[in-house]
Formats: sequence, C-alpha cells, structure tokens
Amino acid sequence: MKRQALTAEDAENAEEQRRQESNHDSRLTTHDSRITLMTVRIQTSDFDVSTEITALRRNNPKIGAVASFIGVVRDVNDGGAVAEMTLEHYPGMTEKAIEEIIDQAKGRWQVLDALVIHRVGTLKPTDPIVLVVVTSGHRGDAFAACEFIMDYLKTRAPFWKKEQSGQGARWVEARATDDVAAERWR
Repeated sequence: MKRQALTAEDAENAEEQRRQESNHDSRLTTHDSRITLMTVRIQTSDFDVSTEITALRRNNPKIGAVASFIGVVRDVNDGGAVAEMTLEHYPGMTEKAIEEIIDQAKGRWQVLDALVIHRVGTLKPTDPIVLVVVTSGHRGDAFAACEFIMDYLKTRAPFWKKEQSGQGARWVEARATDDVAAERWR
C-alpha cells in the first residue's frame, strides 16, 4: 500500500467533511478559558485515521499529546466465528449520549479537543468500528480521557450489535467486563 503525505488541504478537507456530515456533530465549548471543538459523528462510511487526527490537531501549538483508540470487528466472539456485524443506533439520542460522555471527560481532565466517530450498518471482520481521539497538553490527560470515553461508550451509548455467523444471527449482549471497566471511573 502506497503511503501519501497529508497536505494542509487534506486536513482542511477533513475538517470541512467533519462539519458537514452530521446535523449537530460539532459544537464549541469553553473550559478554563479555552475554546474547544468537540465532534461526534455516526456514519456508515469508513474513516481515515491520519486525516482525522491531522484535522483535529489543526496546527494547534497547545497540543502536547494525542491519544487514540480504534475498535475493529473481530472474526470471532464468544468462541464462535463472526461473518459480519450489524450496528444500529438511536439517531439523535446516540450523539447526545456521546457528547455527554465527552463533557464528563472534559470535566475530569485537561482536554483540548476530542473526536468520536462510530460506524453503523453492516461491517465485516477487520473493518474499523470506532475512532476515539483526544488531544491535550499532556499525555496522562489524553490517555485517561481517551480510555474513559471508550469505556463509557461501551456501556452508555445506545448502540445495538447483531452478529452473523454460520449458525445464524444473534444480538450481542452487554458484557460484565465492560461494566467493570466503566465502574472504575466513578
């Protein structure tokens, strides 16, 4: 696969795409006299991690750390093969829930900016599902906020997953381990 360098135009195009893809995906907030752009996107299309991070950083000299998480569809779950996964959500409610999770992270850590992209629709193994990116002045805040957002996404955002296997389709139940991971942030 040939790698291409990102240009300033690529970053601007990604930022413009971020603004246009959702009815209310971006909002400006103030926190400790900083202006922060928080972005939440729910989409069926794939995302380019490098382009998204470049657009989020926007040559901001206050950013000293960028932490990210990429969730990917596996080909096995609970010991069974997975041929595909269908993700559904509750439009409007899902974005609001994720925005609230990001607001909680901002209240706990020095977050300069955050991005959550979550895909819906039918996905195959190796397809990316979710991207969480957090920028901060320091790595500790970026890592903690990114992990917090992902832990809370797994337990508090209204998404439903259905896996298709050779034995048929089944809805994926919530995992106790996800609840335990989210509980440690209380």
